[in-house]
Amino acid sequence: MPGVAQANIRRRDRFAVLARCELDDLEQQFRTLGLNPEVTFLRPIETGLVMLRGRAGGTGAAFNLGEATVTRASVRLGDGRIGHSVALGRDRKRATLAAVVDALAAEADDEQRIETAIIAPLRQKLAEEDRREAELVAATKVDFFTMVRGEDE
Repeated sequence: MPGVAQANIRRRDRFAVLARCELDDLEQQFRTLGLNPEVTFLRPIETGLVMLRGRAGGTGAAFNLGEATVTRASVRLGDGRIGHSVALGRDRKRATLAAVVDALAAEADDEQRIETAIIAPLRQKLAEEDRREAELVAATKVDFFTMVRGEDE
């Protein structure tokens, strides 16, 4: 089952990129494909809350951190492919388009095309945004140190 495991890893990565990207960026990349698939909803788009859990120090006891609003969509394309998405916030259009992209990538023949045309550029933009944010954070970093005074020796 190594092929299935690899496919699941690729899909999980695709979900992560689609969940983080902005609607404008997703729409722009989607337009490059020139597709207009027939879409029906498997169930109505839903917006609700999920509980966020944290761990003190990353390893301590779990605690409820708070709630976050999410929107999920499940679609079926005209050719029968099915796609799903979950996105933070209330953006129904972004959740729907992400589900359509997931459905398009469900076919092995189209997966690489979707990766090249949509996911890779979005991943690159997100990485650049992360790098810029890390630089801004690093610029405000304060290094604390202890000076040894002569009479303490």
